[in-house]
Parts: sequence; C-alpha cells; structure tokens
Amino acid sequence: MPRVFVQGNPMDHYPRHAPEAGRGSVRRITETGEDVLHKPCRDVTEFGPDLAALIDDMFLTMYIAEGAGLAANQVGVDLRLFVYDCPDDRGVRHVGHLVNPVLESQDPAERRLLDDIEGCLSVPGAAMDVPRPDRAIVRGQDKEGNPLTIEGTGYFARCLAHETDHVNGRVYLDRLSKRERKEALRQVADRREDVYARRAANIEAIGS
Repeated sequence: MPRVFVQGNPMDHYPRHAPEAGRGSVRRITETGEDVLHKPCRDVTEFGPDLAALIDDMFLTMYIAEGAGLAANQVGVDLRLFVYDCPDDRGVRHVGHLVNPVLESQDPAERRLLDDIEGCLSVPGAAMDVPRPDRAIVRGQDKEGNPLTIEGTGYFARCLAHETDHVNGRVYLDRLSKRERKEALRQVADRREDVYARRAANIEAIGS
C-alpha cells in the first residue's frame, strides 16, 4: 500500500509540506461567528492563476495553523474549495485540494457512525466528540476544472465531511448539543491565546 496519495493518486515520495505552500502567503483564519463561515459558499466558475494562488495560500495557512484541512471561507473567501493534508486510520497520508465539493449521500442502513475528537481552525483550541460516517466520497473538480473524486475512511473521511460542511456554511459546533457547544466555546476562551502564539511561532519556522 502506498504511504501517500496526492489528488487521489499514489505517490512513492512526497515532501513534508505540499509544494503549493512554498508559493503561498499566510492569510488570516476566520473564526466562528463571522458571517462568511455561516452561509453556503459560491460555486467556483473561474479556473486559472487566481484560483491556483488561493490554493497556494491555503496550503501554507493550513500548515502554519497545524491543521489537516482548510476551506476557502476559513480565509475569508466565499468559494466552494478546500485543501487537505490528512492521514487515514492506517497512517496513509492524503494530500490535495477539491473545488466545488459535493459529499455523496450514503444509505443509512450501510452507514456506520464513529464518535471521535474533532477540532477546527476556526474554533481555536476546542476539541469535541462529533459523530461522523467512517467512510466518505466527495466529488468535485481540481484547480484546472477536471472532474475529481476523493474517497476516504476513518479520520480522513471525517476531514472530508468536515471541510464539505464548511463550504455548505456549517461549522462542527452546529452538530453539537447546546451544552456541548457551550463547553467548546469555554475551551476556546481558555486556549485561544496559546493557539495563536503557536501559530505565530510557526510563521517564523515554516513561513520564513
């Protein structure tokens, strides 16, 4: 079994950070409560250098923030797009981007939900159990507009579902009970300063 898949394709070797990050600039990450995170994003209709540059910026910003995925509205851009660099439960690494993603629905009789810890770069410092299916298939396009299908299991399936939620205007807090949401926001209040200090340090280490 290959140890890394890039845009769904097996690779023998791949660098620690996606090459896109080396071309990117760090962007501010939006936080829950900001309008852009809580409404469905617009379809991408223009494929070209501006979209490629946004993807570069998103990869670098994701690495600076120590994330496994990042949607465009998390950097304030109202477009259906996300990037990811995420392991699955077998330790296989998955790297890529997906434009205009649509999560394929599953037969409820065949769907298996897993409760596991989930965090979000736009909910800095919080981590809560969220039920997600153990398998996900997301269809969309690459940055050139070519059709693309990405399939994931375990933790990578969680990442795909989480990021697709983002482009649909949902954050994982929306999947929590009122009590759980209150606990998550308490964690943000307690840990947010430390999270931002770590990101600042990473800018020096990665972004310089």
